[in-house]
Amino acid sequence: METMTTTTEIKFDMLGLAAPLLKAVSETGYTTPTPIQAKAIPLALRGLDLMAGAQTGTGKTAAFALPILQKLLPLASSSTSPAKHPIRALVLTPTRELAIQVEESIKVYAKHTPLRSLVVFGGVDIKTQTPHLKTGVEVLVATPGRLLDHVEQKTLNLGQVQILVLDEADRMLDMGFMPDLKRILALLPKQRQNLMFSATFSNEIKKLADDFLTNPTLIEVARSNATAENVTQKVYLVEQSSKQALLTQLLQADDSKQVIIFTKTKLTASRLSRALQKEGIAADAIHGDKSQKERIEALDAFKAGKIMALVATDVAARGLDIDQLPMVINYEIPSAPEDYVHRIGRTGRAGASGVAISLVCEDEEKYLAEIEKLIKRTIDKEKAEVKASARKTSHRATRGPAKRDEDHAIESNRAKPRQTARKPSADPWFDKPYEPAANSNSKVISSLSSTRKAPVAALLGGLKSGSPKLNK
Repeated sequence: METMTTTTEIKFDMLGLAAPLLKAVSETGYTTPTPIQAKAIPLALRGLDLMAGAQTGTGKTAAFALPILQKLLPLASSSTSPAKHPIRALVLTPTRELAIQVEESIKVYAKHTPLRSLVVFGGVDIKTQTPHLKTGVEVLVATPGRLLDHVEQKTLNLGQVQILVLDEADRMLDMGFMPDLKRILALLPKQRQNLMFSATFSNEIKKLADDFLTNPTLIEVARSNATAENVTQKVYLVEQSSKQALLTQLLQADDSKQVIIFTKTKLTASRLSRALQKEGIAADAIHGDKSQKERIEALDAFKAGKIMALVATDVAARGLDIDQLPMVINYEIPSAPEDYVHRIGRTGRAGASGVAISLVCEDEEKYLAEIEKLIKRTIDKEKAEVKASARKTSHRATRGPAKRDEDHAIESNRAKPRQTARKPSADPWFDKPYEPAANSNSKVISSLSSTRKAPVAALLGGLKSGSPKLNK
């Protein structure tokens, strides 16, 4: 690793960035780069391939966005012709939320330049993205699957890409994007600059780096897989049945603020957000089953302070860039210890302090041990004290939908008046006792004709009016 002067001695105007970019950075309120920015920007400007590791929330987006824009500035054009705006930089991200936020940051940094950017992702109609692509963009941010959709529909061309960025590369591998990445790499020019950013390093990540990086420079600003020192981590040991009661208790505390609550499954996220709403807590859920519109609306409401608790699955653990988020709570700790690092990285961003609380039941203690092994530290643990009133309320609220539906059905049945069984219509002839007779044909016919009002059709053996009597 290269040695550099401390970041306190470095300012953005010392990194060789053009005036329009410095103006945009200054307008965001930043004058001093973060450690990853101070190390990555000069190396990227020199055209080197980078394998950059930094804990999440340390400013990785600017670390690649600013050098990309700086290198593309000489090629910028104010022409309206799409041919003057080919895709020259491609940024791949694992999730829609991260893609949106990365492109928003690029737009902010490029606002005083003619350079254009666009984001494309799945979950929305591809036809809404095509017109924007046809106008031409220099920087494209995309999720791998949707990018390949556009390639197949021939709505974009990757033949002039000069810079490729893989953001949150480890998450891409976790989500099974390796086949898509290989297809995309095959579509790009061989001569290009590659930048790979990841919060964690694993053997799989190193293999990926070997596949698409050329003599990369490795830079790290924190120990690999480390958690931020400014995040206070705490574990509450609690029974599974008391988790929701404890969560409600924490959220209703006097000093409680906005919080992201992480669950392992989409079903738990939906149930938990509904249960919190019943407790009078402004909550919503964000997970893979939500439409893109619903996810964006929930995230915007959370950022605006309209929602106190945002319940999320790991699909939201990456890409949620929320300033001054004071707390995250792991309602269920992840089985993959690397996901813990990404979850708690949502708080304590850009040097701010934060709190990360994990609710751990007996069955999850093995996962907790793996997390402590990964981050190389012991997390403070405390036996949870759940108030009796909260536990009772929680027990009612945590019954699953099937149980609630069952209760509703029982109550509905109680409310309905009982219906008596309908009596079958009776024919007096069938109620008569059996009376044997030697020649009973005429008696039977006589009896039937006397009890039935309608005549029997001739085809069924009946008699027509005026026909002769049956022969004996």
